[in-house]
Amino acid sequence: NVAAAHLREAEQTSIIARSRALPSFGLSGNTTTSKTKGEDRRDGYGLNLAGSWEPDLWGRLRNISNAAEASEQAAVEDFRGARLSLAANTAKAWCNLISAGQEHELAGVTLESFEKNLRFIERNYKGTGEGALDIQFGRTNVSSAQRAVESRGLERDEAARSLELLLGRYPSGKMRNGKDLPKLRRFVPAGLPASLVDRRPDLSAARARLFASAQRADAARKALLPSFAITGNAGSSTNRLGDLLDAERLTLALAARFTQVLTEGGAVSAEARAALARNKAELHRYSQLALEAFREVESTLAAERALAAQEGVLATQHEQAAHAEKTAGRNK
Repeated sequence: NVAAAHLREAEQTSIIARSRALPSFGLSGNTTTSKTKGEDRRDGYGLNLAGSWEPDLWGRLRNISNAAEASEQAAVEDFRGARLSLAANTAKAWCNLISAGQEHELAGVTLESFEKNLRFIERNYKGTGEGALDIQFGRTNVSSAQRAVESRGLERDEAARSLELLLGRYPSGKMRNGKDLPKLRRFVPAGLPASLVDRRPDLSAARARLFASAQRADAARKALLPSFAITGNAGSSTNRLGDLLDAERLTLALAARFTQVLTEGGAVSAEARAALARNKAELHRYSQLALEAFREVESTLAAERALAAQEGVLATQHEQAAHAEKTAGRNK
C-alpha cells in the first residue's frame, strides 16, 4: 500500500513538472460600488484574463520534466520490488512454517526416544541399587527434550502468525503447516549472464534515481542563466454587467519579461552545487547497491552448494542412526 501510494504521488508530480512548459492562464473578476453625497450609487464590473509562458530556451524545464519522469519510473520499480518482496516473503514464511512444524514433530519423536531409553535404564537397574548416574542422565535428557518440544511449538505458532500477517488473515489463528517442503530446482543453471542481475527492481529504481538527480543538477545549473517570459492579459470594465463581453470595451496587453539572477546571497549557485553533490551521492549509492546485489548472488550460490553438501552428510548420519537404533533394539 505504501509503495502504491508513492507511485500515485510520483505520477501526479510528473504531470506537474510537464505542465510547467505549457502556457498558464488565469481568469479574475471584480465588482465595485461607490456612492457620494447627493449622487446615486454607481456599480462597476471588471473581467480580466491573464496568461504567461516561459520559453524553455536552455532546456531547464525539460530537465525538470525528465527528472520527474525518472522519479516516476523509480516509483514503478519500487512498486514492482514491493510485490516481488511480498511474494518472496510469503513463500519464505510458508516454508518456515512447514520447517517449524517438522522440527516440532522431530522434537516429539526425540522425547519419545528419551522416555523409552529412560524406561529401559530404570528397568535394567531396578532393585540393584546401581545405575543412579545413568538414571539421572536419562531423566535430564527427558526434561531437555520436553523443553525442546515446548520451544519448537512456540516457534511453529510464531511462524503461523507471521504468515497470517503477510496474508492479511491475522489474528484468525487458523493457519496450519503442511507436511512437506515444496520441490524446487536443485541448482541454478550454469551459464546465465551476469546482466540478469541488472533487472532487479531495486537496481532499476536506483538507476532511475541517478538519472533524475543528474537532470535536476542540470536544471539547477541552468537556473543561473537568463530566463524569458511572455505575459499577456485581456480585460474589460464597465458600469453594466451585460457589457463585460463587449468587444469594444476589451483591452489587450502583451509584454515580454527578461530576468537574470545577479545575486541572492549565493543561494542559486549553492543550490547548483548541492544538486551536483546529490548526483554524486546517487552515483555512489548505485555503485554500492550493484556490488551488494552481486555479493548476494554469489553468497546465495555458495550457500546452495554448502547446503547440498550438508544434506548429503545428514543423509549418511540419518542412515547410521537408523542402523544404531535397530542394533539397540535387538540388544534389548
